[in-house]
Amino acid sequence: MQEPSPPSAPQREKILNAPFLPVLIAASMPVLYWFQERLPDQGLSMAFRVADLARGQWGGLFTSMLLHGGWAHVAMNAVGALAFGAPVARLLGKGLAPLAFVALYICSGVVAALGYGLCHPGSEAPLVGASGAVFGLIGAATRLLGGHGRVLPLFHPGVVRASIAWMAVNLIAGLAGLAPGAEGARIAWEAHLFGFIFGILAIGPLAHWFGSQPDLRPTEV
Repeated sequence: MQEPSPPSAPQREKILNAPFLPVLIAASMPVLYWFQERLPDQGLSMAFRVADLARGQWGGLFTSMLLHGGWAHVAMNAVGALAFGAPVARLLGKGLAPLAFVALYICSGVVAALGYGLCHPGSEAPLVGASGAVFGLIGAATRLLGGHGRVLPLFHPGVVRASIAWMAVNLIAGLAGLAPGAEGARIAWEAHLFGFIFGILAIGPLAHWFGSQPDLRPTEV
């Protein structure tokens, strides 16, 4: 006779079941802001100013994404990057696809800043925050929610309804200054809009080139 083997210990579920890159981006925000607070100018020299483009200074397009206007601003963007970056990172998670995720995040932030510049030419007001990049992830995730791992068509009714809702909230919060952490500063809702548009458009080709979408074609018997 054979003695029964002892029951195996139950496997523990991970407390945080999120892809590495969104976790890394979200975790980096409070760390970077901790260092920003200790800079002599609070990091304003790395902010984006539209007028800098005419002077040939383009660095702020990138460095402004590393800055924030307060801890509430940090928390809001970190939660957004984690929540909406997770489904996008799961889709773009194999081979070189993680590089596409990083490119989507960075390019969304750059496009958001440039879009803000189109609306405010020559402005000297400093623009800080990763909100434009986060809204790029929100736009991309909007075409994934309810798609069961597939990118929904751009004009799918669910995508259209969600996009209208997001932009309505963005416009109301921006014009009324209701966003957490604003602390009297102007909210660049235009940058959010351009970041969202870039993300919702870019996720289609990125998923085609780098995605790991399930094959839903019928199987022949």
